[in-house]
Amino acid sequence: MAREECKALLDALNKATACYHHLVLTIGGSADSQNLREELQKTRQKAQELAVATGAPLTTALRDKGMGAEERTEFERLWVAFSGCLDLLEADMRRALALGTAFPLHAPRRPLVRTGVAGGAAGVAARALSARTLRHGAERNFDVDDLRELERDILQVGEMIYDLETKVNVPRWTVQARQAAGAELLISAGASSAGFVSVEERTGPCDPSKALAATVFSAVLLAAVALAVCVAKLS
Repeated sequence: MAREECKALLDALNKATACYHHLVLTIGGSADSQNLREELQKTRQKAQELAVATGAPLTTALRDKGMGAEERTEFERLWVAFSGCLDLLEADMRRALALGTAFPLHAPRRPLVRTGVAGGAAGVAARALSARTLRHGAERNFDVDDLRELERDILQVGEMIYDLETKVNVPRWTVQARQAAGAELLISAGASSAGFVSVEERTGPCDPSKALAATVFSAVLLAAVALAVCVAKLS
């Protein structure tokens, strides 16, 4: 039961982290606005809450000396995935701090980057947060205050990572994956190959209509080349 709960929390954390990464990449672009900064703040807070909720049961389970070997192996896999999510979250928070400082909303020191990409960010954030609406504050210093809060959050996440690694010692290189590296790519490639074979079986090795069209095109091309040569000699 605890393992299923950890899996569900880790899945939610993974989605929130991916959503935050997507939103961070739009800072300074044509879709940047105060609404985006508020979505970033809400998504970051949601990810931090999920990180705290996920880390507690994982730590408790891995510190249990009476746990079976098979179950411990599963929890260690979850722990490695959880550690990866925290590392990515911290890296994206640092990136958001750097971009937010470089591209302030209400006192721009340089023009925003016009990437040509607009929209899409709000839908991703809303799905990850399961929120119907996002408030849009009217404070002109929202981005400045949020950057200060972001600095504190970065320190908190760093302390969380250090604290968890101190309590639980699970070297990542000792945890083995269930499947070989790139197995999901081989599965998708196999499905694509199967689809290609099925299409080839329906259409046959050679389509007569396409062969006839290619022959006619080749004849017309040769005639045009011969005509061009004759005109060149006459001139």
